[in-house]
Amino acid sequence: MSEILNIAAYKFVAIGDGPALRDHLLAHARTLELRGTVLISPEGINMFLAGTATAVEDFLALLRADARFSDLVAKKSWSATQPFRRMLVKCKREIIRMDHPAIQPASGRAPGVEPATLRRWLDQGHDDEGKPVALLDTRNAFEVDYGTFEGAIDWRISKFTEFPKAVAEHREQLAGKTVVSFCTGGIRCEKANLLMHEMGLDNTLQLEGGILRYFEEVGGAHYRGDCFVFDGREALAPDLSARRQDVSARAPEDPDLGVKRPMAAPAS
Repeated sequence: MSEILNIAAYKFVAIGDGPALRDHLLAHARTLELRGTVLISPEGINMFLAGTATAVEDFLALLRADARFSDLVAKKSWSATQPFRRMLVKCKREIIRMDHPAIQPASGRAPGVEPATLRRWLDQGHDDEGKPVALLDTRNAFEVDYGTFEGAIDWRISKFTEFPKAVAEHREQLAGKTVVSFCTGGIRCEKANLLMHEMGLDNTLQLEGGILRYFEEVGGAHYRGDCFVFDGREALAPDLSARRQDVSARAPEDPDLGVKRPMAAPAS
């Protein structure tokens, strides 16, 4: 029986009190016996947490009591065991590393498309204006190898900081199409789409909530394989079930977050 609630959430918003916020959130998370990672930077907050449903909801309530995070949306899934070994709250330069300072999602975001709308477009073979739809996977190559949308463009990047160069080299591949970029939970696409719009690619949208929200609301239509996640579960199927029930393996390092994932907790 799945008893551990896992959440992924982020919000691009100006944060000027990073160290104080870090200490406050770490103390509260430890009191609630949560595990996972919270990243705080001047551009916002990004988190992957797991614990009992009551503890996770209490933590979200604490965050949402802060006006900066009042509309924070969390993507949820369940596991039988705790997929993290410890609780980390860290201050970083970026909550998702791109090394492109001009891109500031907190100042305004690029347009997006809802999961149900994307599925309808893929079902009918074009968007509502009759234009072909190109799906652009913004994740790292090894993540893509676990699973992706049928026919998705994959530039085989090894870390997100390579994405700007990849766009410049392959932009002709996107011409004349409605481009929908996607990633695990949506955070990379927030920056990816702003970058592409800055480069004059106005035909680009982002999949709202990423693959995880698509799975939650639509299921696995037009998707092949699983979705890699940076915790002991390794990957999630379209029904949000974990690939690994034994979560004792070490989760890989996430080069885009600039932090090593904690060792996953042993199964019990």
